[in-house]
Amino acid sequence: QVQLVESGGGLVQAGGSLRLSCAASGSIFSANVMGWYRQAPGKQRELVADITNSGTTNYADSVKGRFTISRDNAKNTVHLQMNSLKAEDTAVYYCNYRLFARNYWGQGTQVTVSS
Repeated sequence: QVQLVESGGGLVQAGGSLRLSCAASGSIFSANVMGWYRQAPGKQRELVADITNSGTTNYADSVKGRFTISRDNAKNTVHLQMNSLKAEDTAVYYCNYRLFARNYWGQGTQVTVSS
């Protein structure tokens, strides 16, 4: 089992920044992908960004150039730096740990961007 604990959500004005963090614990294996998904009211959960243990990143088109994902393999943490936030970034953000076909999720953290 893998446990994920997120932190860093909150309320910010449009154009502002927030940094999300997620710490993984439990049965951690090195060949994993960690990332962030989000779900806005009435919408499906969508990938925001993910990163392999070797540092290869993948971003949704809507956040490219504004968000940066990073990870610390020694600490089993992943971070999402969100800049130039927009009202449409408002959602619950979920940390994800994926090992082959198995997914683990954090409890979610609310990000609200006021316009």
